[in-house]
Amino acid sequence: MNNIAVFLDRDGTINEEINFISNPDELVLIPDSAKAIREMNELGLKVFIISNQSGIARGYFSENDLQKVNERLLQLLKNENAFIDKIYYCPHIDEDNCDCRKPKPGMLKQAEQEFGIDLKKSFVVGDRFVDVDAGKNVGAKTILVKTGYGEESLKWGNDNNQHADVTAQNLYEGIQFIKKILDE
Repeated sequence: MNNIAVFLDRDGTINEEINFISNPDELVLIPDSAKAIREMNELGLKVFIISNQSGIARGYFSENDLQKVNERLLQLLKNENAFIDKIYYCPHIDEDNCDCRKPKPGMLKQAEQEFGIDLKKSFVVGDRFVDVDAGKNVGAKTILVKTGYGEESLKWGNDNNQHADVTAQNLYEGIQFIKKILDE
């Protein structure tokens, strides 16, 4: 299991969606998201966050502000005996045409290189179709959660006509799908 990973979007998947969150005090975990991460940890899966953070390029907050928010997130998870192996983020906007901004696979590929992850056996979970598309672009299984922008994403549809392998109410429900797949 040590080469299988679960890649999680941050805002709207693990914590409540707040547009361009820059203050650690604003970060609130979605109910049962820490429990879901803890269950992945107990299974021996690597758990990564992959997050588009264009607020940096837009000047809404600094990388230092982002670091403080991420530290708060890690502390809240630690308080519930859950942990993240590494946080990857893209500080760019679409116009920068980087390779790390989801749906491009740069962050996933970086984890693959750094940790020896088998992306085709891994999972990507998020509340937007850019998360689904990022997973599909590397052959991972995908889960769209209805928290955050999930419900709206389902209404808008996906410009790339790709669908998530599973739609779940929240991260915890999505993790139950992962556990089922791993048991097969």
